[in-house]
Amino acid sequence: MRALTRVRPAIVAAAALAAACAACSSSPASHGGSASAGSASAGFPVTVTTVAGKVHLTSRPDAIVSLAPTATEMLYAIGAGKQVKAVDSDSDYPPGAPVTKLSAYEPNAEAIAAYKPDLVVISNNIDSITAKLTALSIPVLDLPAAANVSGVYAELTELGEATGHVAQAQAEDQKIRSQIAAIVAAEPKHKAPLTYYYELSTDPYYSVTDSTFIGNLLSLLGMKSVADAATGAAAAGGYPELSPEFILKSNPDYIILSDTGVDGGQTAATVAARPGWSVLTAVKDNHVIVLNADIASRWGPRIVQLLQSVAAAVKSTSS
Repeated sequence: MRALTRVRPAIVAAAALAAACAACSSSPASHGGSASAGSASAGFPVTVTTVAGKVHLTSRPDAIVSLAPTATEMLYAIGAGKQVKAVDSDSDYPPGAPVTKLSAYEPNAEAIAAYKPDLVVISNNIDSITAKLTALSIPVLDLPAAANVSGVYAELTELGEATGHVAQAQAEDQKIRSQIAAIVAAEPKHKAPLTYYYELSTDPYYSVTDSTFIGNLLSLLGMKSVADAATGAAAAGGYPELSPEFILKSNPDYIILSDTGVDGGQTAATVAARPGWSVLTAVKDNHVIVLNADIASRWGPRIVQLLQSVAAAVKSTSS
């Protein structure tokens, strides 16, 4: 999955998912045994429980198909890359992942089954793909979009259990926690929260509130979304549609763009060229932060890079 702005329905799906999972994504996974990174059989059979359901594995999977770019990044981060046989067409990181024509948005059970997987990892049960693969006796691990940072750590644990890489998953968990703590500790303290408008898309403008995964992450830097005050923000699952008038009236300290790259193409210059936007504080003070669209749409290990990008930009423009 690239930026949430690439396919507008993905915004709606993310909103519904965040609302449904917010209360449970930080809960530790329950499992049937502990896996060992040093043995292909240790810890199996195992039943792994995620916020989306359970999957039972009788032995360590050695032919994994990932239909989620975030899951692909996590699998390689915990040392399970050699077990990955195929990944979807949007899984462009890390380099060397076995990219195929498999689609995460239009999953085809027969095409997936052709790779003879003993585990398929997804992040969205589109077109009831879980049931279709289960009918073919293919286990499916569903790791939905994390609702908060704690959800990232939970999913690393779940993937570690499912692949036999518990120790590496724990190590990756601790590394991310330490890196985020260091970024937060180095951030200058502010008397009042820095307000921001986080742009998912234009025409219409979609944003995020503090209740979303991105909002939760940015709150660690002492930042607050202007979208929190938008009418219907909660009903939209934290992903409200904002009018240009609302954004202009909010006059955020920072504008953060995730709709960048070849599909969105938004830049500081395109923002400044919008009718009336040149008078915004964020534009006048050069407080427009341009993110990597792929990193901004994923909740895997590279959230550290996302947080670092925002923190560095804030630090460099702080008076």
